[in-house]
Amino acid sequence: MEIIWAIILGTIFGFVLQRIGAADPEKIIGMLRLTDMHLAKTILTAIGVSSGLLFVGMLTGVIDAGHLSIKTMNVGVLIGGAILGLGWGLSGFCPGTGVVAVGSGRKDAIFFIIGGLVGAGLFMILFSLLDKTGVFTDILGGAVTLAKTTDKADVIFSNLHGAIVAGVIGVAMIIIAWILPKSIR
Repeated sequence: MEIIWAIILGTIFGFVLQRIGAADPEKIIGMLRLTDMHLAKTILTAIGVSSGLLFVGMLTGVIDAGHLSIKTMNVGVLIGGAILGLGWGLSGFCPGTGVVAVGSGRKDAIFFIIGGLVGAGLFMILFSLLDKTGVFTDILGGAVTLAKTTDKADVIFSNLHGAIVAGVIGVAMIIIAWILPKSIR
């Protein structure tokens, strides 16, 4: 049954990405150049709403916090994030929007996906060598979260419940999305 839900929700998510223009590299590059903030406003609103729904689901017991994964901070994460950002800026696609773009018939997205798969394959091949360099050693406390959600990480604000922090962040994201201009330039 889980695979059915994954297919249904993935299809809906892909449809929404296509509908808002997130599979169009021109719109993504416009966002990154700060000339078209439509996608940024949409992303901020989605983060705010989903953050609120996630923690309401956790508070009501619909979502098990044990399924959340808090990643550790290390140099490898910073390097990987920089590579992802560079690829996103150069191509106009991120992994999710690249797949949606292929589904909408964009041939350039096929090369993006092939490049991503080759990069992931190289990472798998080189992982043991990279691991020996210490690039995956925890920095800045490793797995840290703002407020308590699970027992899997250290907490910065131990006196606050995760739902309160998530609610504040969610509302802040939605407010920023509302006041963000259509273009910053």
